Amino acid sequence: MPLDTLLLFVPACFALNMAFGPNNLLSITIGAHYGLRLAILASVGRLVAFAIMIAVAALGMGALLMASQLAFTVCKLLGAAYLVWLGFKVFFSRATLSVDGLAGEQARGDIRTFIRREFLVAIGNPKAILVFTAFFPQFVVPGNYWVSFLILGGIFLSLEVVAIAAYAYAGSRLSGVIQNAQGLRWMNRISGGTMILFGAILALAKRPAA
Repeated sequence: MPLDTLLLFVPACFALNMAFGPNNLLSITIGAHYGLRLAILASVGRLVAFAIMIAVAALGMGALLMASQLAFTVCKLLGAAYLVWLGFKVFFSRATLSVDGLAGEQARGDIRTFIRREFLVAIGNPKAILVFTAFFPQFVVPGNYWVSFLILGGIFLSLEVVAIAAYAYAGSRLSGVIQNAQGLRWMNRISGGTMILFGAILALAKRPAA
């Protein structure tokens, strides 16, 4: 790929990676409750979802979502419903003061639970695949389509790891806020309420113009 193309793509891509959205909010929440390490491990689910989306966009599914109002609406509403459900679950979750209890939850397999949550939040957002469909083609070299998409996808996922680490670290710095039940309750309400808000915004999103 031409160097000037990469010099344009990387900063624009990183701005998308750093944009505050449902998955980055989830990294903050997990980081605040369970620490930096678990938040980063959980993000494997997001990276897998984005890798699938990039592959699907390359194969043309993104074009289908752009063309089909029904496909876009179904995908959008499923993603919005999951976000709202997860938001209510976090909002009304029980506050706990027990550090041992948190460790116990991790030992019972919550890493898999958080990986699954990251995956479902990412894969349930049709706007993400539309980003790959609308944004990536501007930088694809027509005569080298597949290699171009592979390079762009690799750069996106690498920068996403940087964004994940930044948001997870920010969340871990908030851990002191949740050392008491009142702080934990407020953290849950803010995080859950924001997830519900994102779900409502997603449900009202309109299909981008062709």
